[in-house]
Amino acid sequence: MKVGNKAPNFKILNENGRSVNIKDFNGRKTVLYFYCKDSTSGCTIESKDFAKNYDKFKKKNAEVVGVCIGTLESHKKFKDDLKLPFNLLVDEDAKVSKRYGVWNEKNFLGNKYMGIERTTFIINEDGRIEKIFPKVKVVGHWKEVLNSIKH
Repeated sequence: MKVGNKAPNFKILNENGRSVNIKDFNGRKTVLYFYCKDSTSGCTIESKDFAKNYDKFKKKNAEVVGVCIGTLESHKKFKDDLKLPFNLLVDEDAKVSKRYGVWNEKNFLGNKYMGIERTTFIINEDGRIEKIFPKVKVVGHWKEVLNSIKH
């Protein structure tokens, strides 16, 4: 995945079971953030920060969308617990994560496994990738993303 590429299309369910397509966001910027797991510390911080500053993104005509593996139930609980004002998309089989190149081998305490590498994409109004934030460090990430959105 490179800046300037057309963002890979997808059609998956959000936390309420409604079908969502990346083209639903055409005409505005999209902050597509891939996070590792519902209700974990880093993902909670990242999601809360995007939620607390959601109005600032809306003022720049940008929509925030979270993507993670998991289930409708885990996403709904995570969204409800944090009162998130944006969609959380259920990538149960990691198809979207793989298309965006964020499904990678990880290593934790010597154990190797496949998982999402925390990454954020800014997609422009025409559906092209404008900026990529790989291997995100969550603290202050929302501000870095917001400041990168040109309007």
